[in-house]
Amino acid sequence: MELALIIVYGVFLTFIFFYSLIQLSLAVRYNKNKNQDDAALPKLSDEAWPFVTIQLPVFNELYVVERLIDAIVAMDYPKDRLEIQLLDDGNDESVQLAAAKIALLREQGFPIEHIRRPDRVGYKAGALAYGLSASKGEFTAIFDADFIPNPDFLRKTIPHFLQDANIGVVQAKWEHLNQDFSSLTRLQAFGLDAHFTVEQVGRNLGGHFINFNGTAGVWRKSCIIDAGGWQSDTITEDLDLSYRAQLKGWRFVYLENVGAPAELPAEMNALKSQQFRWTKGAAECAVKNLPKVLKKRGLGLGTKVHAVFHLLNSFIFICVLSTALLSLPMLVIKANSDRFDQLFNIASVFLLSFLILGYFYWSAQSNRKGKLKYFLRDFPMFLSVSMGLSLHNSIAVLEGYMGKKTPFVRTPKFALNKKKGTWLDKKYRAVKISPLTAVEALLTLYFASGLVLAFVLNDFGMIPFHLMLTLGFGFVFFYSVKHAISHS
Repeated sequence: MELALIIVYGVFLTFIFFYSLIQLSLAVRYNKNKNQDDAALPKLSDEAWPFVTIQLPVFNELYVVERLIDAIVAMDYPKDRLEIQLLDDGNDESVQLAAAKIALLREQGFPIEHIRRPDRVGYKAGALAYGLSASKGEFTAIFDADFIPNPDFLRKTIPHFLQDANIGVVQAKWEHLNQDFSSLTRLQAFGLDAHFTVEQVGRNLGGHFINFNGTAGVWRKSCIIDAGGWQSDTITEDLDLSYRAQLKGWRFVYLENVGAPAELPAEMNALKSQQFRWTKGAAECAVKNLPKVLKKRGLGLGTKVHAVFHLLNSFIFICVLSTALLSLPMLVIKANSDRFDQLFNIASVFLLSFLILGYFYWSAQSNRKGKLKYFLRDFPMFLSVSMGLSLHNSIAVLEGYMGKKTPFVRTPKFALNKKKGTWLDKKYRAVKISPLTAVEALLTLYFASGLVLAFVLNDFGMIPFHLMLTLGFGFVFFYSVKHAISHS
C-alpha cells in the first residue's frame, strides 16, 4: 500500500514537472523574441477596408450592455463597411434597455441590429452561429459583454488578414478595467497576464496551436465555416473551434501589443463559476480534439507535444489536489520507514517545478514598473489561491472527461472600474453557499494539520507547500462564504 501511494504521488508530480518544462520553453521563447518589431502592415484607404461584422453575444447584462454598445458604435471604421449584431438571449429588463438604446442609434444611422433567437439552444455557440448565418461580413469580430474595446481595434487587427489568405484568426490581448478593485481581481490579472503574454506569444512564435479566447478577436468567416462552424457540444466553444480550424491548416495571429480592456469578476462565487466553465470546457475539448491532434499527419512533434499540454492544462488541478492530499501520508511514510528514502530523494527534483513557474510568471511581469515588488507580493498568493481552487476545478475537469453535461453558466458583470463601483446590491449575484465550500473548510484544517505534523515528525520540507495550501483553501472558503452573505 505504501509503495502504491508513492507511485501514484510520483505520477502526478511527474505530470506537474513536465507541464512546468513546457511553460519554461514558452517563457524562454517569449523572452528571446518579445522585443521584435511587428512587420509593416498595409495602409488602406477608406474604400479598401473589408466588410466586418461585429457580434456581441449577451445574456441578461443589465449593468454593462449599454456600456458595451457605446464602445462598439465608437469604433473608428467606415460605417458602410460595418454591421453590428447584438445577439441578445436575455429574458429580463436588460432586453428592453438594449432595444431602446439600439432604436436610438439606428435613427442616428448606426448599422446595428438587435437579434433575438426563438430559443437559447447552444448558449453562446448557438447565438454566434445564429448571427453568422445572417451576417454579411468577410470578417467577424466578437466581444463579450464585459469588454470595452478601443476605437482603433479593427484598424489594428484587420490589416493582418490582408497579408495572408490563410490567416483565420487575429486575437488581441485582454486588459483589465478593475485590476486594482480587490486582492481577488489583482490575482486574476496576475494569472491572466501570464497567459496573454508568455503562453500566447510563446506558442504563436513557435508555430504551435493557440486558442481564440472567446472574445477580443476577429475571425475570417470562411475559416469558421471551413472548420465546421460553432458547435455547442463543449462549453468552451472558442477552444474547440480554434483546434478544429488549426487542424484544417488555418493560421492564427496573436497581437500582444493590441489590448482590449475587460471587467474581472470581483466576487468569489462568480470567479468559481467562470473557472468551472473554463476548466470543464478544456477537459471536454481534450476528449474531443486530442485524438485528432495525435493522429494528424504532417503535424510536427513539437506542436503535438505543446497541444497535448495545452489541451490537458486543466488536468493540472487534479494533479495539484492529488499531490496535496497525498502529501500528509507521504510525511508519515517517510518518517516511519527508510525503505523509500532513495525515491523521496529523487522526488525532491520535482521542486524545480516551483522555480520554473516562478520564472514563467516573472517573465509576464517584464514590462511592469516596480515588477519585483508586485511579483514578490502576488506570485506566492496566486499559487496559494490556485491551489485553493483545485478541489472545485478538479470536479469540473472530471465532469468534462466523463462527458457529464451542464448548462453554460454566465459570469455576472457589474460595471466595476478600478476601485469604483459595487456588486453588493446587484442582481445576478450567487447568494447560495455550495456544499463544496464546507469541504474546502475541512481541507483548510487538513493542510493546517500538516504544519503541525511537520513538528511532530521533525520533517520541515513540506512546510511551505502546506502553508500555501492552508492559506489558499482558507482564502477560497472565507470569501466564498463572505461574498455569498454580504449585502449593502
